[in-house]
Amino acid sequence: MKIPAEQKIETENRVILVKRTNPRADPERSEYLFEELRELTKAAGYVPVGELTQIRFPDSKYQLGRGKIEELAELVRIKRAEKVIFYNKLSTIQLFNISEICRCQVIDKFQLILEIFAKRATTRRSKLQVELARLRYEVPRARAIVSILKKEEKAGFMGLGDYEDAYEQGLKKRITRIESELESAEKDDESLREFRHRKGFSLVSLAGYTNAGKSTLFNSIVDESVEAQNMLFTTLVPTTRALDLGGRKALLTDTVGFIEELPHWLVDAFKSTLDEIFLSDLILLVVDVSEKPEIILQKLSTAHDTLWDRIQGIPVITVLNKTDLLKASELEAVMEEIGYMAPNPVFVSAKEKAGMQELKAEIIKHLPAWSFYSFSLPNSEKGMSILSWLYEEGIVHRVEYGERISVDYEARTEVISRIRSLELNRDE
Repeated sequence: MKIPAEQKIETENRVILVKRTNPRADPERSEYLFEELRELTKAAGYVPVGELTQIRFPDSKYQLGRGKIEELAELVRIKRAEKVIFYNKLSTIQLFNISEICRCQVIDKFQLILEIFAKRATTRRSKLQVELARLRYEVPRARAIVSILKKEEKAGFMGLGDYEDAYEQGLKKRITRIESELESAEKDDESLREFRHRKGFSLVSLAGYTNAGKSTLFNSIVDESVEAQNMLFTTLVPTTRALDLGGRKALLTDTVGFIEELPHWLVDAFKSTLDEIFLSDLILLVVDVSEKPEIILQKLSTAHDTLWDRIQGIPVITVLNKTDLLKASELEAVMEEIGYMAPNPVFVSAKEKAGMQELKAEIIKHLPAWSFYSFSLPNSEKGMSILSWLYEEGIVHRVEYGERISVDYEARTEVISRIRSLELNRDE
């Protein structure tokens, strides 16, 4: 009997979710982390049909106890699951041993994230970044994988086939080629950032825990229609648009979201993407204020851990999003608990487009300082040409035409310096 396409897809996507928790762990935090795994699973397009947890210290062979793994194998059989997904990071030998007993594909949270990124990658660069992350994940495991798979191909390793001894070297050579191509792209990015600064644009980035509403906020504040879904990692390729700040020229970039315990090899692979945040003039750290205070604090801590060591004094505005889901008294109560972790807070509802003007005012307040300067230009074709350039580079507050053109002007320091230089040359 031929299985209908819809039914086949559903069957292929059936998974069992598993998490081991240390005995001393906070139960609420443990549940929060398991919920994160559920959301990641949803983002990857899987259908969870069962869950299994165990409180114990990790077992070197199976992560869980042997008896619990046998229980997992029975659950896989009963639920007809095609895959088992562990929240915990699994070693190569653990992957092998669990797949031997469960007789299905076994992956951990980080492999799941790579699957999501691979599905969302649409540009040449993002595809290279995903491949680089995958290769860096595989390299430490290469020798163990080769040793195991030379004995016999195993279902839990996605049918990788028969490996040769050169597998590890092949991985490293491919990593070097990808790094070289991405390094070239980073130089192009740096040139573009310098060009934008020369043209008077301040660079503002949206950052924050994934699914905090960054893309919805982006759409609201720049009047755009970037894809925004209630799903983790909707944004993988950064999107940049002009941000109207009433005379100050700025560019706003929507970036990939953070997540708990984001591994260094994944951060490093997406360095050129995350540089959009680290090299900004201002960061908008978006938070879902409707969540429980302890969850908000945990997510703020994750975001701060990712940012603080690399932003080197860049100002941060904490954008407390989804205020439409709370009463004023509830919002005050939340702020009493999280306020110390939320610098320069601004309350908004991106969905309702509420608080956008207040947010823009706060952005202007924290952008790099501009200087005010009054001067005059010759009332000639050259003077008019310079005046036209001034309008492009800053804010012209006043213009009076007489024998000379009097101007009250505000702009970034390098533009004012250029004007002073022009005046000096005129005097000479």
